[in-house]
Formats: sequence, structure tokens, C-alpha cells
Amino acid sequence: MGLKKRSGVSAEFSLASLTDIIFLLLLFFMLTSTLVKIQPFTLPESDAKTVAPVTVVVTIEKSGRHTLNNQEIDPKAITRAMGTALTQAGNQPDATVTIVAEVGAPFGYVVDVMEAAAKNKARAIIATQPKS
Repeated sequence: MGLKKRSGVSAEFSLASLTDIIFLLLLFFMLTSTLVKIQPFTLPESDAKTVAPVTVVVTIEKSGRHTLNNQEIDPKAITRAMGTALTQAGNQPDATVTIVAEVGAPFGYVVDVMEAAAKNKARAIIATQPKS
């Protein structure tokens, strides 16, 4: 009897393990991401859709009240308090300060916080809400 020998290599690729890996990565990123707590006031509107990691959150209200990571601080001591908060967060090279400024808050306060972030070698971004 003449039996034929199969010597061809199968060109199929199983995607079952790839979907498992993608699912695990999705779970990992969902569990390790941080959520930003923003005060319930009106934010400026923007078309930007940039999402950045958050290290420190500075909130500025119209009345001039400043909070750093939900703790009220004196606007004059923002640089030192931000430096302390960034040190406690681990002095990451890509540290980001999120500025949550209420609509109508004096822009000088925002500039002061941005300068404090620059002095502490951190990026500063302004939180906005999507345009409706």
C-alpha cells in the first residue's frame, strides 16, 4: 500500500492566546489608572481630547480658594506645598499637575499655579469639559 506522507507545514495561526493577553492588559490598565476628583463647578469648554496621567490636582475657585489634592492651601504657599505633594507621589519624571479652575476664576491664580509647577519640574495641564 502506498501511503502518502504529509510534509507540509500548516500556515494557520491561533488567535485564542492573543485575545487572552489583550483582555489581561485591558484589566491591568483599568485597575491601575487613577481617577480625578473634580469639584462640582463649571469648567471651561474645549475641543481637546488629551488624557494625561494625574499626579497632583490643584483646584481654584472663583472666590480665590485653592485646594491641593482636596486640602485647602494658601495661594502664597503653592510652590512649597506642590513640591511636598510631588515628593510624596514619588518625584516621577513625567509628573503632571492638573489645574481645575472654575469659570470666572482670576487667570492670575492659574498662572501662579503653572509657574509653581514649572519650578517643581512638573507639567501643568488645565482641566476642561467638552464643548456641547
